[in-house]
Amino acid sequence: MASKDEQAAALLAQQHQLEASEQRMAELDAALSALHQHQAQNDAALDTMLEDMQSILDSCGIAFDEEIAISCEVSRYCEVTQEEITLGIGALTPLASLDFNEQMSWQAYIASVEHYAEQQGIDLSSDPYRRLMTLSQRVALEKRIAEEFSLKGAQCDKYDYLIAGTAGVIGGLIDLAFGGTPKESQLTRGADKLAEKAVENFARFNGWQGGRGNQTSSAISYLEGLFEVNYDQATSFGPNGTGGAVKNLSTKNHHLKSLAHSPCLVGLFFSIINQFTHSASFVSEGKLVTISAEAELQGHNFIAKIFCGVANWFGHLMSDVSGSSGIDRNRPDYGRGSGIPIPFYNLLQFMDVGEFGQHRQSFAVVCTKVFEQGYDLRHGLGLCVPVLVTELITRLGWTVKQRCYHQKPWSECVPLASNPELRRMLLVAHGSMCLIDGGEAALRSGGDMVQFLLRTNLVGWSRFGHLALKEMYAWYNAGHIDAEVVDAYLDSEYRAMLVSSRG
Repeated sequence: MASKDEQAAALLAQQHQLEASEQRMAELDAALSALHQHQAQNDAALDTMLEDMQSILDSCGIAFDEEIAISCEVSRYCEVTQEEITLGIGALTPLASLDFNEQMSWQAYIASVEHYAEQQGIDLSSDPYRRLMTLSQRVALEKRIAEEFSLKGAQCDKYDYLIAGTAGVIGGLIDLAFGGTPKESQLTRGADKLAEKAVENFARFNGWQGGRGNQTSSAISYLEGLFEVNYDQATSFGPNGTGGAVKNLSTKNHHLKSLAHSPCLVGLFFSIINQFTHSASFVSEGKLVTISAEAELQGHNFIAKIFCGVANWFGHLMSDVSGSSGIDRNRPDYGRGSGIPIPFYNLLQFMDVGEFGQHRQSFAVVCTKVFEQGYDLRHGLGLCVPVLVTELITRLGWTVKQRCYHQKPWSECVPLASNPELRRMLLVAHGSMCLIDGGEAALRSGGDMVQFLLRTNLVGWSRFGHLALKEMYAWYNAGHIDAEVVDAYLDSEYRAMLVSSRG
């Protein structure tokens, strides 16, 4: 019993007792029915005998006087020999039972269950739930699993594809009209303004009282002094350099080559490691390079130091998101400065392969040049607009179609990505948008890899790739259990149980 479910074993023993009790009840019912039948036969025979005796007495003219006493001799004369009648009903043996009492522990109870199962020949190593459920229950469960918890292929009609294609075209046109390179994109200019406001508000939240000159530059300068880090080397050589350990490091790309400057889990991980180990981690020529960099984390214990490290990492990112404080932002063409990269964009530095362009540069070098020309987090926020428009139109169109065309209740019209038809529609929509985006980038880049990536909506392509992987997984595993749906269902059931237990 080392590998089986103890609770299921207890249920099997209880089911065996229940079945034995039901069988014994059936045996008792059969015995009672036999007794009732035998009694009915005796009653009928007695009634017949009484009727025969009365008819004989009447024919002989004999009438009994109830007051006349019958002598003992006559009584003995009338006695007949009684035969013992035995019914064919066997004796019932006692039912086997578990050794159970209210004071026993769970382990003792399970030991009693094992002993009972061994005596009664119950196999506890097989699938217990197949034996615990009836055939109709198993059929109903399998049907529900297939309908609610299994990966299913999409059954889209022409209207679904029409809605998805239209949404993708709208998103692609928005990308064409308002997107482009970081210096041309109107969406990026709007994101720049939002980032500057966010930096000022964050600095004000941390005690900044405003300053002279440009407010954004003043806020950045304040945050740079408040959230200093030890991994902010900006050049390959010099007082704030890496001693030549990181090749071609400059103020335009040090946020890209420093892994701790990534606004994602990768950046948080390397930031904490660098602050704890007094080091700085960079990517140079496709390899991870770590140099010594002194720092002192605040906090009196491990948890406090972790908290301070996370706060320091986030605060330093906020000081870098809108470029340097040294930019003359009062000039109309002051430029955007070197921001922080899009999440996980730093990892492309490890792809130091291939030869592109006239100078036969690797893909990592191409990505570095793309970042140096403004393809940072602010530009990524601007690129999110056509992606979000495509996503929202597709989900809204699916919801309206489910409600108005299929006449489904609102509870079944929630646009969850786990729905196979909606998943396929999102794939088609984002694929259409990426097709327009990629075609425009290819035509306007003139074969230049850097210009092609500068005009490519990497956010949209990332979303399309994610949806493509999910669709391929669902297609390959059609009919298998969808673990995400099962987890969501179990979480909702657990929450309902907690609410009911508290109530």
